Amino acid sequence: MNTKDLVLIFTRNPELGKCKTRLATTIGDQAALDVYKILLTHTVSVTENLSCAKEVYYSAKIKQDDVWNPKRYTKKLQSGTDLGERIKNAFAEGFMLGYENIIIIGSDLYDLNQQDIELAFKHLKTHDCVIGPAEDGGYYLLGIKTLYPKLFENKSWGTATVLQDTLHDLKQQKVKLLEQRNDIDQYEDIKDIPIFQQFYKLTTND
Repeated sequence: MNTKDLVLIFTRNPELGKCKTRLATTIGDQAALDVYKILLTHTVSVTENLSCAKEVYYSAKIKQDDVWNPKRYTKKLQSGTDLGERIKNAFAEGFMLGYENIIIIGSDLYDLNQQDIELAFKHLKTHDCVIGPAEDGGYYLLGIKTLYPKLFENKSWGTATVLQDTLHDLKQQKVKLLEQRNDIDQYEDIKDIPIFQQFYKLTTND
C-alpha cells in the first residue's frame, strides 16, 4: 500500500428527498434515492481495491453500518459553509496528516473505474495537478500535491464555469486533463445507461 497517496470520496448521506434532487424532479424522490444507492455501490467497487489510503467524507452524519467498510475506509464529516470550503478543508487535513498526493472524487459517476484513479495518481507524479473534466462544465476528479486555496474560492459550484475557472487559477501550474466523464445529476444523464433502465420505464409508463 502506498502510504503517501490518499483518495478523498465526497458523498451525500442517502436519505429520501435529500440526494439527486434535480434527478428527482423527473423520476421522483424514491427512484432518485435508488439511483444514488447504485452510484454509491459503484463508487465502492472502483475504490475499495486501490492500494492507497481512502477517506469517505459524509455530508451530514457518519454512518457505521453502510456500504463503506470501516476496515478499508476512514470515515469523516465534511466541514465548511460551501462545497469549496468543504473540499479545501478535506485536502488541508490530508496534507497535515502527511499525505503527498491527494485525489478527490465524488460519488455520482457510473462511468468512473479504478484504472481512472490509478492513472490520475500516475500523472500526479509528473504534474502539479490532475483534473477529470465533467460533461457539465465541472470536474469529477481533482488531484494535487500541494494546497492551492484559490481553487476552492470564488466558484459558482454546480455550474458550467467551475472547470474553466479552476484551470484559470492553475495557469502557472503543470496540469494534466483526464478523459471527460459524465456525472449523474439529471434524467438525461441516466436514460442511456442499461442499469438505470428500470427508472426510465417508470417515466415512460406514466
